[in-house]
Amino acid sequence: MKRLALFSTLSALALALAACGPAGEAPAPAEAPAAPPEAAPSSAAGDLLTATGWGPLKIGMTRDEVVAAAGDTRNPDAVGIPGSDCVEFQPKNVPENLWVMLEAGKLTRLSIADMSILKTDKGLGLGDTAAAVKAAYGAAATASPHKYQDAPAEYITVWEGGPRDDTYMEDEAARGIVYEIDGTGKVGAIHAGGPSIQYVEGCA
Repeated sequence: MKRLALFSTLSALALALAACGPAGEAPAPAEAPAAPPEAAPSSAAGDLLTATGWGPLKIGMTRDEVVAAAGDTRNPDAVGIPGSDCVEFQPKNVPENLWVMLEAGKLTRLSIADMSILKTDKGLGLGDTAAAVKAAYGAAATASPHKYQDAPAEYITVWEGGPRDDTYMEDEAARGIVYEIDGTGKVGAIHAGGPSIQYVEGCA
C-alpha cells in the first residue's frame, strides 16, 4: 500500500508541474538541418572582362575615378616609362593579375596575365586554345603574327562592330579585345580597351 501511495503522489506532482507551463504549449519541434548554401555563380556578369571594361572599371575613366572604384596601386614604387604619360599598375581592390593602363590620366586598357582566373564575355580565359578563341568569334576575329615568337604564337584581335581595315587602329573611340597566344598555341594574356590593346610591350 505504501508503494501505491508513493506512486500516486509522484504522478500527481508530475501533473502539477506540467500544468505550470503555458496552456496548450506543444513540445518544441526538433530543428530541421540547415539547408546547404547555394553555390555562387562561377562568374557574375560584372566580373567578366569586356572591350569596355571590367566590373566597376570602365575604359575612359580618369585616374581619380579608377582609384575611387578600385583603390590605388598595390605597388607604390611602380613607375611608368620615363618621359611617357603612360603607366600600368594593379589597383588594390581588383583580382590578382589584373592590370590597368592609364594614358594622359585616362584608363585606356585592362590586361590579365600570369595566373588570372578572370574570363571574357565569351567565357574565354588564360590557357584556352587559339582554336577556341577563333571558334567563339568566327569572322569577327583577325589573327596576326606575334612580334617575338614563332607560330603558333599570334595575336587574335576582335574589334566591336567587326573587323577593321586599319593596319593600326588609331580611333580613340574604338573598343576591342586582343588574345595574345603563346608558343604553345594557348592564351597567355588578354588585353581589352581602346587602341592601346595593340601595344606589345606594356606602354609601347
